[in-house]
Amino acid sequence: MAGERIKLEVRERDRVGTRESRRLRKEGLIPGVLYGRSKPHAICVPERELRRALGGAGGLHTILDVVLAGQKTTHPSILKEYQQDPLRGRLIHIDLQEVRLDQPIQASVAVQLMGGEDAPGVREGGVLSQVSREVNVEALPMEVPEHLELDVSGMAIGDTLRLADLPAYEGVTFLDDPETVLATVTMPTRVVEPEEALAAEEAAEGVEGVPAEEAPEGGSEAPAERGADAAGSPGTVEG
Repeated sequence: MAGERIKLEVRERDRVGTRESRRLRKEGLIPGVLYGRSKPHAICVPERELRRALGGAGGLHTILDVVLAGQKTTHPSILKEYQQDPLRGRLIHIDLQEVRLDQPIQASVAVQLMGGEDAPGVREGGVLSQVSREVNVEALPMEVPEHLELDVSGMAIGDTLRLADLPAYEGVTFLDDPETVLATVTMPTRVVEPEEALAAEEAAEGVEGVPAEEAPEGGSEAPAERGADAAGSPGTVEG
């Protein structure tokens, strides 16, 4: 479970915009927005402090006790959304949402497959595929799981596990369709090499028949020639 609260001190931003955000990042600060119960606050937070806060047992679902610099009021919040640098993977923007700890929230939680190496289907050469990597849940902020574990150690080739196969988590409600497919084990796909495909094509052509120019003597070409003589060809004389 998330069940962890980390204090995070942030400071309000006087200016917003792309240029200002770039300047903050160069200084090691992550720009963001704190959506409170009354109005949103443009904020920034030291990247090192943010990493520390989100690197605990609760992960991205940690309850952040946000304190605005110069104030004493604590704002219990969750990480609502975030943006990452596509190349470096570092956070470049965050949205925090203030929450009430006694009211349920909705969140997306990652699904982790457990025991794949032991699955009979995998041992027989089958391919284990994770179809859905996240599911939507509803729970109190302190009870949102860091992740959900799905045991796939008993899967054979042709088996499918769905959301309904996830174990129940106390205080957690799954919001997605129970038939949502989470994992499958299928036969491996055989890749046909170009040489094999060409050989199969040539073999198929040989079965269909011999080309017309190679037709045996007495075949269908003879009547065509007689018909042409009877009709007469341009430049010929009857007699």
